[in-house]
Amino acid sequence: MTEEEQPQSPPAAPPAMAEPRVVRRRDWVPSLIWLIPIVAALVGVTLVARILWNRGPEVVLTFKTAEGLEAGKTSVKYKDVQIGTVQNIRLARDRSHVRVRVQLDKDAREGFTAKDARYWVVRPRLDTSGISGLGTLLSGAYIGADAGVAAETSEEFEGLELPPIVTRDAQGKQFTLRARDIGSLDIGSPVYYRRIKVGQISSFNLDEDGKGVTLRAFVNAPYDRFVGVNTRFWHASGLDVQVGASGVMLRTQSLASILLGGIAFQAPDDLSGPLAEADTSFVLAKDETAAMKAPDGPSQTLLMYFNQSLRGLSPGAPVDFRGVVIGEVKSIGVQFDRAEREFRMPVLVTVYPDRLRRADLNNTGEPLPESRFTQAERLRFLIERGLRAQLRTGNLLTGQIYVALDFFPKEKPVKVDTEQTPIELPTVANSLDELQSQVQEIATKINRIPFEELAADVRRSLATLNSTLTSAESTVAAIRNDVTPEIAAALKDARKTIDTAGRTLAEDAPLQQDLRQTLQELSRTAASVRVLTDYLERHPESLLRGKPKDPRP
Repeated sequence: MTEEEQPQSPPAAPPAMAEPRVVRRRDWVPSLIWLIPIVAALVGVTLVARILWNRGPEVVLTFKTAEGLEAGKTSVKYKDVQIGTVQNIRLARDRSHVRVRVQLDKDAREGFTAKDARYWVVRPRLDTSGISGLGTLLSGAYIGADAGVAAETSEEFEGLELPPIVTRDAQGKQFTLRARDIGSLDIGSPVYYRRIKVGQISSFNLDEDGKGVTLRAFVNAPYDRFVGVNTRFWHASGLDVQVGASGVMLRTQSLASILLGGIAFQAPDDLSGPLAEADTSFVLAKDETAAMKAPDGPSQTLLMYFNQSLRGLSPGAPVDFRGVVIGEVKSIGVQFDRAEREFRMPVLVTVYPDRLRRADLNNTGEPLPESRFTQAERLRFLIERGLRAQLRTGNLLTGQIYVALDFFPKEKPVKVDTEQTPIELPTVANSLDELQSQVQEIATKINRIPFEELAADVRRSLATLNSTLTSAESTVAAIRNDVTPEIAAALKDARKTIDTAGRTLAEDAPLQQDLRQTLQELSRTAASVRVLTDYLERHPESLLRGKPKDPRP
């Protein structure tokens, strides 16, 4: 049998199959998909962190108005460099101002959050310092900033309505000036030194007591080195006109000072002394003359009573002693004296005795010892010597008068109580008033003359004189008719007599020759008598003994 024909055995049973092992196939595609948002998230976080890192602090600025400001557009600049942006603008609850929230840059973190930092709106502006903000006509308004220096910080600032004249990075010094009033000065008014603008007024405030003002003047470097402890400041506003014996003098610092006002400074005799430190206080004088005068020293108040009109006298009028101004009038008034039943005019003056004193130095240059007499005792001594006050005319055109002190020794002595305050200084009448009184008395006497009666008497006298002249003319006519012939004959005889006397007295007349010879004989006789007299003076004994013989042979 073939192999194929052999009977086949039944097939064997299949072996048991093992449980399949499930293995999860790794799939990298889903992980790559999730990587994208992760990277995006990381980038976003990085950007946010970078923004937060570069983001500066937020500050709130308050202004009276939001003119020219826009949220998201208006920038904050320092030296024309943007340091922040306005985020939003809203009105305050009381509607008195606006609140501007500003986001500052990281670079503006220091200085611009200091409590003394300053912010203001830059717009086109015309003021005493000139024209500013013209660039904002095209770019729009922006907020200017000035960094502070205080260690304490703040998140809210009150914006300035006007730009500060002096920023904190300016080179120079600020000085304090005290004056009675501000005059025509304003913030930005120029400060001059030898007519060169070297600074400006940065601020001014009224004193707490209301009796003056305090100004802050900034002097730019390097001109601040010319301000010393002895420097004088004065108002240089307007025109300074002086009328003197040499004519009219007109002085001014510049055209700007005439229109906008200004101040000037200089040291007396150019001796400014040591340099003045910043914030040094000076007195602001009303003009250059007042600033440059020597210190007045202590003052003394005197009271004067005048019994005449005070028209032309005003507070501030000078009080002088023989041409030297030693004070000024403080006040004038009127007072009724019940005892004398008349009105008196009290005048209160302030005098400075040191203006009359020379430098109290001896030959060695050392100060002389103080006088043992008090100021009141010296004043009483001067009054005893005849010191009096008198009103005099200072200007005939304007009628202004002033108080003059001088000595009048012929005035009656006056007792002065130096214990009272103020001391009363006696007065004398003005010479012009005396002249007016005399003229008035003369006019009164002239008015008492009976001119009408005198005129009647004169008319009667003229009538009598007229009749007398008529009678005289008749008498003269009668004399001419009756006496004239006899007078003519007498004149002829007188003429003959004069002719005869002329011939007798002629040089060639016999009488003249005889008279001449007689005079010559008299001359010789006088000479002989003179010789005889001289001889008798030398030899008086010859009257008794005779003339001695001549001893000569």
